[in-house]
Amino acid sequence: MIARLCGTLVDKQPGSAVVDVNGVGYQVSIPISTYGELGETGSRVELHVHTHVREDALALFGFHTRFEKEVFTRLLAVSGIGPRTALAVLSGLGAQDLIEAVRERDIARLASVPGVGRKTAERMVVDLADRLDSLPARTDVGGPGGEDRAAGPDVRQDLVSALVNLGYNVRVAADAAGRVLKSPRATPPPFHALLRETLKILSR
Repeated sequence: MIARLCGTLVDKQPGSAVVDVNGVGYQVSIPISTYGELGETGSRVELHVHTHVREDALALFGFHTRFEKEVFTRLLAVSGIGPRTALAVLSGLGAQDLIEAVRERDIARLASVPGVGRKTAERMVVDLADRLDSLPARTDVGGPGGEDRAAGPDVRQDLVSALVNLGYNVRVAADAAGRVLKSPRATPPPFHALLRETLKILSR
């Protein structure tokens, strides 16, 4: 079972990355927070990996920090939540915001993530209350995008891609991204900040 990957970043997209380890390319599904922390292609990367095995497939889910990986594995223990939904929750809320929403029993906030209905959100509150409290203290930012770089020229495409990976319709995602990027700004905000603004528009 693969628990860690350390190699060269070959490709990255919001939601996935390819890491070359000694000539073998591993495709890894990642949350938005990890995407924001990855460097440019060709750079050295290290990912904490959860290996999900099914009868017909083997999938890798990678995280910038061990803390995020731990939150992800606890999400998988909730009835009705598979790895794709767990990844969407981490991308839409971020690890720390998820913990706060569970502690505050904020059902509406949890249910705002695509693929998470009210019943699933209620199960998350019940099932995760004790499991999240047992987590070791975090040593990272743990929110969507961490302390990532300022938005570049391809940010609109990345925003739309991230939102589609979260389950939004491409036209709806493109419209919301366009509205956020039209706002005048003195300096370009980081990607995770733009994503948060876009998600707020979509949750209204």
